[in-house]
Amino acid sequence: MGVTGPPLDMTSISTTRGDITTFGGDAVVNAANSRLAGGGGVDGAIHRAGGPAILEECRQWVQHHGPLSTGEAMVTGGGELPARLVIHTVGPIWDQHDEETARSLLASCYQRSLYLAAENDCARVAFPSISTGAFGFPKREAAETATTAVRDWVVEGSGIDEIVFVCFGEDNHQIYSELLADFS
Repeated sequence: MGVTGPPLDMTSISTTRGDITTFGGDAVVNAANSRLAGGGGVDGAIHRAGGPAILEECRQWVQHHGPLSTGEAMVTGGGELPARLVIHTVGPIWDQHDEETARSLLASCYQRSLYLAAENDCARVAFPSISTGAFGFPKREAAETATTAVRDWVVEGSGIDEIVFVCFGEDNHQIYSELLADFS
């Protein structure tokens, strides 16, 4: 069951518990590594479900541009996923930054991803909980940063109809549900 906060500037922001690889919107966001080479967690799941076309586009991008910097984002096709695009972003590793820098880099992941989604005419976008797995970002702090960054981006002018935080675990879903209920 999903929880939706009040629409901001006609954009619905919600959370649901589930598997982001089954999201049928325009774009899913991938919590990638800087080499865009697939890996564990969400990154591995997206690459496995999306098939080899996504990895090939990632390889070509890295060959031409070099590794993707923390806080930045890039786009590939969706391969075999229901979503037509994957927006890859590299979140911060929690213990490699002070808290303010880590939060700023994480906020950039969400806002750069939304910018690319809008630029690619995406109406529905799904986010995982970026950096909370192997990168060690505390879940509540990550969710606070994510919801604030998304809200701030939407308030500035969106063009995106629906933004969904897709949480694999119940603990993350509860945190996002609480935070979205507080939106005003």
